[in-house]
Amino acid sequence: MKNDQWVIGLDYGTDSVRGVLVDAATGEELATAVFHYPRWRDQLYCEPSLHQYRQHPLDYVEGLEAVVGQCLKQVGADQAKRRVVGIGIDTTGSTPVAVDAQGTPLALLPEMADNPNAMFVLWKDHTAVKEAAEINRFARQQAVDYLQYVGGVYSSEWFWAKLLHVLRVDEQVRQRLYSWVEHCDWMPFLLTGGQDVRAMKRSVCAAGHKALWAEAFGGWPPESFFTGIDPLLAGFRERVSGVVLTADRPAGRLCRQWAERLGLSEQVVVAAGAFDAHIGAVGGQIEPYYLSKVMGTSTCDILVAPMAEMQGKVIQGICGQVNGSVIPGMVGMEAGQSAFGDTYAWWRDVLLWPVEHLLPKLWQHDTSAREALVAGMHDRLISALSEEAQRRDMADPARPVPLAIDWLNGRRTPFADQELKAAILGLDLGVDAVDIFRAWAEATCFGARSIVECFTSQGVPVKGVIGLGGVARKSPYIMQLMANVLNRPLRIHRAEHTCASGAAMFAATAAGLYPSVIEAMQAMGQGFDREYRPQPARVEILQTRYQQFKQLGSFVEKFLHGQ
Repeated sequence: MKNDQWVIGLDYGTDSVRGVLVDAATGEELATAVFHYPRWRDQLYCEPSLHQYRQHPLDYVEGLEAVVGQCLKQVGADQAKRRVVGIGIDTTGSTPVAVDAQGTPLALLPEMADNPNAMFVLWKDHTAVKEAAEINRFARQQAVDYLQYVGGVYSSEWFWAKLLHVLRVDEQVRQRLYSWVEHCDWMPFLLTGGQDVRAMKRSVCAAGHKALWAEAFGGWPPESFFTGIDPLLAGFRERVSGVVLTADRPAGRLCRQWAERLGLSEQVVVAAGAFDAHIGAVGGQIEPYYLSKVMGTSTCDILVAPMAEMQGKVIQGICGQVNGSVIPGMVGMEAGQSAFGDTYAWWRDVLLWPVEHLLPKLWQHDTSAREALVAGMHDRLISALSEEAQRRDMADPARPVPLAIDWLNGRRTPFADQELKAAILGLDLGVDAVDIFRAWAEATCFGARSIVECFTSQGVPVKGVIGLGGVARKSPYIMQLMANVLNRPLRIHRAEHTCASGAAMFAATAAGLYPSVIEAMQAMGQGFDREYRPQPARVEILQTRYQQFKQLGSFVEKFLHGQ
């Protein structure tokens, strides 16, 4: 490998796309950029009361040009054009979209530019709860268990449930929709100039974890399975079928149009796509049986294990186990929490309601000063709550605080159930905003522990924990609480943009610079810069609290399901 070859990693998260330009020989980040989706920022096409969260493809396309352009500007466009040899992409998921036969998202057609059902259905969209329940009921009646490799439960956050919901509620989209495509598959298709959706390369990560594809079935379940759920699904199995690739394989080369738009060479290799947490686990230098926790708005928890050691093991309650979905040659297992950073952000927004809604009416004489004050409180509130919660914990580790259940966006693991709701117990007149924040922080860590126990109780050891993402790097209070609750050391990876770094590693492998992604990870990884160790005195207290958390969770689940 030449020492002057560069790769680009693009990470499409919930709120923004992040990009890194990396020296493929060393992993050094030569440039970084972030683009916040403008339509999403304004919550266009979203209806939180309906659990509807949609993103316009233009947010993604504009972000692609902006981030790559900013990275190239930082190093010099001419130099970058000579040296960049690969692009890797990860996205949230399952975040699918309705496309026509040419693979164009329907929201890019003028007549459907403002139709939310023609846009990408974000991972956190739960409008398909009814459809997921129908898939589960039908699947459990079949002689073959087609849910066994996705943990035994199909989620409303996933591919087929979302397709069925859109087909049912929108005749305009139903008439124009030809196929259903994951975001992580559409981006490489776009960059390589795809014109026929039937030739689209599909990600083994997305297909296996969210769309019921499995090697054991020879691909997707049969057509009769889908039409048995609803005749509206007729034909879609064939329309999503195609070449299924691991993310270390090329999807193609940059087409002329996008080479010109980005200022890169047409020889640039575009790697097959995958989901952000799976790619991020590689960026965070995952090891077998080390739980990689990508902690952002939600968490995605990733484990890898050698295939030989997983023979005969089918793990229930998780979000799938797929050969090669993380590291080719190993079994990738996914779990997670539907709300993590979103939990803290929600509590912040509750507390800031009077500031954002009453202050403008009470303070009208200096708009810029008022907006600066609101922005400052928005940015500072969670860290201030964390600091005070830590001070109180140090003063009295056993102090009574409310007990909360972390299902503000439903439950992802163990056993996905998006109909569940959060709860809090133990409120009295002595409880304040800090105590309630402490309860939510504790609940998210307890939710993480239940994931660890889901694996260990079924014979998959968890030898250690790796923390990645914004919450991991910015919230020492929550990370120390996590280490105490899990009673395991928690290592924090040094990379700020871990998922984008992982995408760069896959780009380098797809471009032929490394024979395997493991070797790319070893050469390009940035290492760890911090470790949180369990504090014995706190571990004992939290063990008791965790048992109470499980009891309360069991009560809430039975109550919500009318049992």
